[in-house]
Amino acid sequence: MKNKALPARFIFALFSAIIGYIIGGGYIEAGIGFGTAWALILLDISVRKDWVRDLFLGSVGMGLGLACAALVMYFVKSTHPGPISPYIAIPISIILGYSGAMTLYRYKGLLRFAPPTRKTESSQSSYKILDTSVIIDGRIADICKTQFVEGTLIVPRFVLRELQHIADSLDVLRRNKGRRGLDKLRELQENPDVDVQIIDEDYPEIKEVDAKLVQLAKDLKAKIITNDFNLNKVAELQGVTVLNINDLANALKPIVLPGETMTVKVIKEGKEFNQGVAYLDDGTMVVVENGRKYVGQTVQVEVTTTLQTAAGRMIFTRVNEEEEEEQRERQSGGVRPYTRGWSRGEDGRRG
Repeated sequence: MKNKALPARFIFALFSAIIGYIIGGGYIEAGIGFGTAWALILLDISVRKDWVRDLFLGSVGMGLGLACAALVMYFVKSTHPGPISPYIAIPISIILGYSGAMTLYRYKGLLRFAPPTRKTESSQSSYKILDTSVIIDGRIADICKTQFVEGTLIVPRFVLRELQHIADSLDVLRRNKGRRGLDKLRELQENPDVDVQIIDEDYPEIKEVDAKLVQLAKDLKAKIITNDFNLNKVAELQGVTVLNINDLANALKPIVLPGETMTVKVIKEGKEFNQGVAYLDDGTMVVVENGRKYVGQTVQVEVTTTLQTAAGRMIFTRVNEEEEEEQRERQSGGVRPYTRGWSRGEDGRRG
């Protein structure tokens, strides 16, 4: 992943060295400032971002609480001249400091850190959050190349962690899927027409990744791009708009009408008696009535009906009568088989 924060961190370390030089007046102090800055940078990189944010918010809240305690003691001292008893000052400081820290920590949901480029409320509707399944699927990269997808694609850090966990799996199939997902994500980032942002927003109190995605979509007023059926249903129940890649693929499949003819290769037997099954180039299943005997052969079929299911579109067909007749001729060596009995002579005997 591209580290866009590296220049800012280097500038911070440089300024820290300058401040160390100004305060200490020597190069050793400048080196101490530079080293301290990089120690903080490495700590920021290595520790969890949620932990750093929670510590920061708690510290800010405690500071506000202690400020309120100092203000209270100032008014007490102004109304009652003389030193304030430590039995009063210490409890007030502890109570208000703790209250400030916990209040800001518990209500941190009201202070959500926005993605770097969020500017206006209207632009939030252009955010689209990618889940793990759609990244692994890979078709989103091809769709983005066509420039049909507008707005900013958001990849939460917790989705990236799940993707990396899959890529490190001991199972070969899962590991290959995870690596494919990382490759597709890199391909998306390298596309100059696509704005991809990886954000650190997380919800430690929520364990399930799907639930985190739904909550993030609510906070950002964004849409979720997925091909996960369960996530699709859960998000819709909670009022989150979902863009399902499978629905898009089904909508783009060619429409066939009853009576149309097509040429297909029957590759296996169907579930019902005497059926054959073929597939179009886009994966649409074609059921061929009385097509069991044509397994392994290419035949011309006529569409009888179509059926749209949750798994996709199914086309029911029957073998073209002329094609079937030609097939019989090929099987009989080019001679059309007789369909009637032998002719009878004048004496009634068969000739």
